[in-house]
Amino acid sequence: MNTSVVTPVPDTEPVVAALVDALGDAVVTDPDRMLAYRRDQSLLTPAGMPLALVRARDTDDVVATLTIAHRHGIPVVTRGAGTGLAGAANALDGGIVLSVEKMNAIVEIDTESRTATVQPGVINGDLAAAAAERGLWYVPDPGSRAVSTIGGNLATNAGGTCCAKYGVTADHVARIKAVLADGRIIHTGAVTRKNVAGLNLTQLLVGSEGTLAVIVEATVRLRAAATAAATVVASFPETAQAVAAVLAIREQAEPCLVELMDRTTIAAVNDMTHMGLDDTAGALLLVQCDGRDAAAEAQVSARACTAAGATEVYDTADPVEGEEFMAARRVALTALERCGSTLLDDLAVPVPRLPEMLAAIEAIAARHELLIGTFGHAADGNLHPTIVFDAADEVVARRARQAFDEMVAECLALGGSISGEHGIGVLKQPYLETQVGTVERALMQRIKAAFDPSGILNPGRGI
Repeated sequence: MNTSVVTPVPDTEPVVAALVDALGDAVVTDPDRMLAYRRDQSLLTPAGMPLALVRARDTDDVVATLTIAHRHGIPVVTRGAGTGLAGAANALDGGIVLSVEKMNAIVEIDTESRTATVQPGVINGDLAAAAAERGLWYVPDPGSRAVSTIGGNLATNAGGTCCAKYGVTADHVARIKAVLADGRIIHTGAVTRKNVAGLNLTQLLVGSEGTLAVIVEATVRLRAAATAAATVVASFPETAQAVAAVLAIREQAEPCLVELMDRTTIAAVNDMTHMGLDDTAGALLLVQCDGRDAAAEAQVSARACTAAGATEVYDTADPVEGEEFMAARRVALTALERCGSTLLDDLAVPVPRLPEMLAAIEAIAARHELLIGTFGHAADGNLHPTIVFDAADEVVARRARQAFDEMVAECLALGGSISGEHGIGVLKQPYLETQVGTVERALMQRIKAAFDPSGILNPGRGI
């Protein structure tokens, strides 16, 4: 006798019919047209085939989508530009992909309060440019700022090069308007500088990877544009010397960014750009100081690099030259991608432990016979070791995944975090409880249940 249990497949036709009736041509069900919306940029995470894609045009579309999904118990994955690197925006079989890319209006820039109110589909770089036209500065600057959306930045609490001095995305959010799983609209936070009224729901939503609510509008804080900038570029024989320079710089100055590239990344960038970076260096350090003391802090940083063993040190107060040097760091991932398929990690360790983490990455690369290029934000200990491999070769792909696992384990052993700015998604779910703890993770899941009792928002991701 066959005693196997067959899970009934829900009747999806009423769901699609309800979506089309409420949203019209914002609903897409053609598999070919949905293909580009099935996954983000993470290579080794699974992606399902959605029941439907909804390309929301406004908050009403989001409310209607979630109301229908809640009524029928259909999972919803919210998606921005799809630049994520942890699989948090990957489609689920039989679910709805809710794209907010069309909700891309900059609603208001208030120069007096120094805030901008934007929809989630606004491109980070577009907001930065609009603020700059008014003499203001939107600080969070992830490497993908030219293509990533504010909604996606909020979902992962994205960072960037200026985090050590100015903080991550969460540090620049004043208010959020969001839609709960059942279609109700909530508002969190305040535009006032000080606000301790109740629990901080805004900070719960930032970094929640679409598991608590769908953000449909955010008011973010702007700063006055920096008055000056000076840049230092230094080459070192070994990465440990570069980190020694970072530690010395932090004692004497407060740069807005300190970026590191290892020899593998330097070679890839040189091959792509022909910039003529020092191809004999074991590490390259890019330091940028801003504000009234920029030039003086840059000179202090240059001396610290020389004392730490730099073979070449160059500093400039010319903004054009400075930007040219920073361009080398911004194309690091693109340059490595030209060498093969990539699996980009996102690890954060205490800055003094950077030499140990970097040495471990080199050892892991040698042990698994893989090319791993490491670059990242040295001032706050956030590294992006990038495994380059042949994804079509199953044996090599398994070695890449094993190397990834070993890097995460080493990061945890050094007291680090499994993600500094890319989020957990699907990719890092297996490691989350090891870092945060069993009781703590259960508490996070209870918080999700309070926001989303039916569990339809991005289930199985983030927490």
